Amino acid sequence: MQVTVCDNVDLNTEIWTRGDRMDNNFNDLFSIRGKVALVTGGSRGIGEMIARGFVASGAKVYISSRKAKACEETAAAIVRDYGGTCIALPADLSGAGGSKALAKEFSGLEDKLDILVNNAGAAWGAPIEDFPEAGWDKVMNTNVKGVFFTTQQLLPQLKAAAASGEPARVINIGSIDGLKNATFSTPSYGASKAAVHHLTRFLASQLTKDRILFNAIAPGPFPTWMLSTGVGFGGQVDDVDWASVGQQNPSGRVGTPQDIAGLAIFLCSRAGEYVVGQTIACDGGAVGAG
Repeated sequence: MQVTVCDNVDLNTEIWTRGDRMDNNFNDLFSIRGKVALVTGGSRGIGEMIARGFVASGAKVYISSRKAKACEETAAAIVRDYGGTCIALPADLSGAGGSKALAKEFSGLEDKLDILVNNAGAAWGAPIEDFPEAGWDKVMNTNVKGVFFTTQQLLPQLKAAAASGEPARVINIGSIDGLKNATFSTPSYGASKAAVHHLTRFLASQLTKDRILFNAIAPGPFPTWMLSTGVGFGGQVDDVDWASVGQQNPSGRVGTPQDIAGLAIFLCSRAGEYVVGQTIACDGGAVGAG
């Protein structure tokens, strides 16, 4: 093979453009400024962390959660802390009807949706011998059915965003419990998150051609209400000993808002545009180094 070496190349000259050619412009590589995002389960925990990161990075963000008051209070707090725009759209996404209602309300406000983060979720803990059907159905309905039907109902807005320029993005929030055995007795939760990871790959196989890019994030331990209930903090997030939980992690700490929001921003920016159909653990090494 003959290799030609070119001297005095102007690095500001367009060499390729996206598609059949590419360029060497690295400006705004990680920017999501001006994008419209919807984060389900955005009133607390992982969802709130991602919503805060998006607003701080210049995106217009809608957050949804089952409890209207909590959703509205979180949206107001985010705007107070970062400026920008964060709007509450309360919805119960445990059934297809709630997903349809959310999509209808959203479509009355926006013509397109650049970023969808399917984060709304539920967990249920009980010994295997006593695990109730209600605990199985609630978790599967919210964590798997909710992800699918929310995405389905918002496809027109996602396709409109993809047609207007950059690809639309969908991030499904899974869990390391869908990648390894769970610490707690939560069989439906781990099974639901494994399903979310596979559903992400399936949707990517079907919709990447429409320029809608799907990926999943599998968080490890973060200081959230859900983990707090599991480790004995009674749902408290502030003023509890998260350091003791972090000591059990290979990285020696629990995750921070910057960790989870940073990964989400990467996946939704130009920098992450060639990452498709993946499940990425954001866990301080709990899966890979544990």
